[in-house]
Amino acid sequence: MKLLHAGARLLDATTGEVIGGADLEARVQERAKALADLPPGVLFARISPDVPGVLSYLAALVANRPVALLDPAQDREVLDGLIARFRPAAVLGIQDADPAPGYSGDWVREDAEGVVPHEDLAVLLPTSGSTGNPKFVRLSRAAIEANAEAIAEVLGIDENEIAPTTLPLHYSYGMSVLNSHLVRGATVLLEGSGVVGRGFWDAVTRYGATSLAGVPYHYEMLRRLRFDPAKYPTLRTLTQAGGKLRPELITEFHEKMTAVGGRMFVMYGQTEAAPRMATLPSERLPEKLGSVGPALPGGTFTIRAEDGTEITEPGVTGEVVYRGPNVMMGYAESEAELALGDVVGGELVTGDLGHLDEDGFLFITGRIKRIGKIFGNRVSLDDLEQIVKAHGAAVAVPAGDKVVVWLDQADSDTCKAAAKLLSETLHLHVTGFDVRPSDGFPLLPSGKIDYRSLEAQV
Repeated sequence: MKLLHAGARLLDATTGEVIGGADLEARVQERAKALADLPPGVLFARISPDVPGVLSYLAALVANRPVALLDPAQDREVLDGLIARFRPAAVLGIQDADPAPGYSGDWVREDAEGVVPHEDLAVLLPTSGSTGNPKFVRLSRAAIEANAEAIAEVLGIDENEIAPTTLPLHYSYGMSVLNSHLVRGATVLLEGSGVVGRGFWDAVTRYGATSLAGVPYHYEMLRRLRFDPAKYPTLRTLTQAGGKLRPELITEFHEKMTAVGGRMFVMYGQTEAAPRMATLPSERLPEKLGSVGPALPGGTFTIRAEDGTEITEPGVTGEVVYRGPNVMMGYAESEAELALGDVVGGELVTGDLGHLDEDGFLFITGRIKRIGKIFGNRVSLDDLEQIVKAHGAAVAVPAGDKVVVWLDQADSDTCKAAAKLLSETLHLHVTGFDVRPSDGFPLLPSGKIDYRSLEAQV
């Protein structure tokens, strides 16, 4: 299997067990044989950052069995809905629960008839978190391998790297960290407590972890914890994706890492691109602050105007379009669509607004659909969050004819000041801005802000 380098290793942080080389290959092959005998159809894998979870994922790829990576804590009602729509051959990684109708106690489908997925299909990832009615992003083997190789190239990953699982493996960024290290013969440290847990940092020290991948929430928490890389002499690479991190935090962490001879990389991606599309080189970060960098090797960005024409002038904002070998085959909302081939032709219309500078570095400015209305005036919710950033981390959601903005760790005076700032900046009456204090924000399993949960509270 191209994704699994002969030198790749799995390191269990709980037991200290290392699985690599011929032993890892044999265990993957043994698991693959069992998966090959299952009925036709996609496999569902409730995947945890542990040895059984990773072995099931790798074995599915070896057995040419498309696998949907799911949150092990996913709500049973949502899981049952997905099973009804996609009729998986089996559900892996589930214990102590009654099987869905039509499945045996081992969670294997009793009906031998099923849709045969397209031969290129390798991985399915949901487009939303553990709630809602997600559809799947269909990723080919070629897309996953191309993205893993490109990320490994720009980050300089080699066999000496030891990367902990700071992100869920059913989240595209977490899957990407796993893939990009296995493909270069590196070690993946399987650790499930997360960056705010004492156990995680004990594992970083004990096993000599060399990198840390995080979304904006993680870096907000690391700042509160007064993260000091000097305490962890092996940890010399930070990567950040999964949303826009405040520029002052980017600068702060870049300076911390530079002071100890380390690196900080800002990245940009979407699940539909398997998932990463751009990386800002660490050495260019100070001069390109706010950028997510140029496209990965093999990919290109263009900016599209509202009328569909391409914008070629640097600095002019439009919708970001990406083309590359890592773009998805398309979406699937039912079992029948698993048999489809590539329907997008390597082009991803991202839904993000941004511009390219004269060097081809991309700057993301917001989401096309992240729009609210204040007294009938359309406003960018991303812009509102940026306007009040001096008052702390903020999240804005629509609320009828006004917007609600939550400010993390703010008092009433700070909320009033933020509302006044928004009013003066946008020239709209202050009553259109409901600014509220918050003790942190609700998060999806991926670590991203759960906007749906906040919208339900307004």
